[in-house]
Amino acid sequence: MVILKTGATESLEKVPIHLRTTLQCVPHFAIFSDYEETIEGVRTYDVLQNVSDTTMQNEPEFGIYRRLQEVGREGLTEAEWGDDTNGPLGKTNNPGWKLDKWKFLPMIDQALEVMPDAKWYVFLEADTYMIWKNLVSWLAHLDPERQYYLGSPMQIGETLFGYGGAGIVLSHWTMRLLSEYRSRAQEDLEVMTAQEWAGDCALARALRDVRVDLTWAWPMMMTSRPREIDHFSEGYGRQPWCYPVVSYHHMAPHDIEEMWEFDRSFFGSGKNALMLHADVYQRLVHDVSTPARDDWDNLANVQIDFAAGTIPTVENCAEVCARNEECLQYSFNHHDRICKHASTTFAGVASNGTQSGWITHRVNKLLRAFQSSCDAVQYISA
Repeated sequence: MVILKTGATESLEKVPIHLRTTLQCVPHFAIFSDYEETIEGVRTYDVLQNVSDTTMQNEPEFGIYRRLQEVGREGLTEAEWGDDTNGPLGKTNNPGWKLDKWKFLPMIDQALEVMPDAKWYVFLEADTYMIWKNLVSWLAHLDPERQYYLGSPMQIGETLFGYGGAGIVLSHWTMRLLSEYRSRAQEDLEVMTAQEWAGDCALARALRDVRVDLTWAWPMMMTSRPREIDHFSEGYGRQPWCYPVVSYHHMAPHDIEEMWEFDRSFFGSGKNALMLHADVYQRLVHDVSTPARDDWDNLANVQIDFAAGTIPTVENCAEVCARNEECLQYSFNHHDRICKHASTTFAGVASNGTQSGWITHRVNKLLRAFQSSCDAVQYISA
């Protein structure tokens, strides 16, 4: 059972692309929101309707929710429509984002109500992309009657939790356990949620209460877009290259469409059973990296300081990179005159006033070294 979680301030912008692409492959899905409506023929469920009246009246985040129910989107202010930068404490100036934390625990019971007998429950954000064939292959190795809580690890204070943007997967057993706990402790769980600023963290705290620990699913479940990932370096003792990729986050509609086209062609050829990070790197990172690119930030991360009296230019930024055998790419911000280098390689993002370049022969040498490194597909299983 697949749950796409959204809200009224973003759903008309972000949900339609999923209905036209990713969700066409999914026989059992539902869209949970803070506002019930129909989007391109598909109903959204109000996942907050069973929050207690006490919480609804006392917690300030529900002001926007009450107006939505009373007058619809016409009741939203210009500030509530606007987005916000995602900082260390989330989108603190976005009322829709702050309301979102209240959806995580109620969506457990709502998902069971929509489909009570699923083996697995997959929870997505509206800017998450899932590679379904990889997900199905992975879950086939796992037992849904065990207490699985799969996600990419994040931490707030002492609480380790699965990052909602990368997707969260719960087994049937975990869903039942959590639903039973919520039925007898809803008031306490709502008090706890009020004290948290992130709903995925509140979900983890509830799961910890019933002794279900997070299975760290990185690098199969990723917290960023393909072009922002370091495919060659280790994290948590793992290297992405030989793992199937299951999810990406921060995917704008055009990112989802691009990934969908690649996804369909990759599996549609009939030659491929799994899509590895290696495959995504080849197509979406390496094949779009050129010797130089204007108005583009390739996310090089080490700032280079020049000798006193030297005026930094893109030419001397590139020259210093070329002289350093470990440098694979550089970027130069013309406005701030900041030069950055990296010893790994990313594709990057559009950025006005920034010029990026790659030392192509070094990037190709690194790629050749990795291309024959996958003796076996690596899965996360425990």
